[in-house]
Amino acid sequence: MALPDFFIAGAPKAGTTAVHAALARHPSLQMSAVKEPKFFLTDGPPPTRGGPGDVQTYREHVWRREDYEALFGPAPAGSLRGESTPFYLYRRDAQRRIHELIPGARLIVILRDPVERAHSNWTHLWSAGLDPVGDFVLACAEEERRIAAGWADFWHYTALGRYGEQLEHLYTVFPREHVLVFRYRALIEDPARALDRICGFLGVPQGIITEVPRENVTAHPQRSLRHRTLSRALRASAAVSRVLPGAAGVTGSLERMLQRDSPPRQPLTWGQRQALIPRFEADIRLLEDLTGEDYRDWVAPRGDSGGLVGARPAGQRQARNGQPRAF
Repeated sequence: MALPDFFIAGAPKAGTTAVHAALARHPSLQMSAVKEPKFFLTDGPPPTRGGPGDVQTYREHVWRREDYEALFGPAPAGSLRGESTPFYLYRRDAQRRIHELIPGARLIVILRDPVERAHSNWTHLWSAGLDPVGDFVLACAEEERRIAAGWADFWHYTALGRYGEQLEHLYTVFPREHVLVFRYRALIEDPARALDRICGFLGVPQGIITEVPRENVTAHPQRSLRHRTLSRALRASAAVSRVLPGAAGVTGSLERMLQRDSPPRQPLTWGQRQALIPRFEADIRLLEDLTGEDYRDWVAPRGDSGGLVGARPAGQRQARNGQPRAF
């Protein structure tokens, strides 16, 4: 069976694409030909309805077993196979499906400041003309309604960032020694060390891959009559593509027009962070208990320039099992 040995399981907008590309350069690893196959998100065909653009995403699911195994092809002798679907951490049913089929799998989890992650997530969909709400905080306020309406996981801006409850469940499915958890900022500050940690976790030689590819900076079109007009056309095109897949080419052209000459993603203000931090505070405490790591910087006051104000240096806490866990 050509099934993976390990997964980059999450979180979305936390460097999974860059890590996938970096690991693909390692001679002892074979990454799936499709970076995000989403095989374990469903038990059969994906949904046929959802929010704006969701149907096109569902068409990308590799849900047939034979198609999934074909992604890995003939792996070189002794190599490990891997794939990267950043929603596996979020979805409890996906965690269980992985364990049922591959109980010895190893999972890599990358955690990013949950407010920053949500903002990057929203900017991605705003830039694509799919989110009709042009204010980040107000878009997050729509989350519960969108979840109830069956919109896809990528619209769950704040729920995707509640890592404590996600890891708590994951540790009931897989033993802790099969899960590697580290921060997104580790990839930015010291990519060689982060990649060595992954290679050591997987049991392949270290020191071979030392950098991650630069990720594309998401454009941030400003609210304007042009943006409103093109976004409406994009959402209409996405709706038409449910029955006419060929409309996807029109959607791509409209998205390029929308993003043309747009500035990069704007930094969060402290006011925006203050509005959303309460959604994560209890979960961050749970995450600290589970991992023994200090995540106070995620709730510390910050100036609008993005610099930390009065943040205390991170220390190491004791995990629930009484053992300190390395960053």
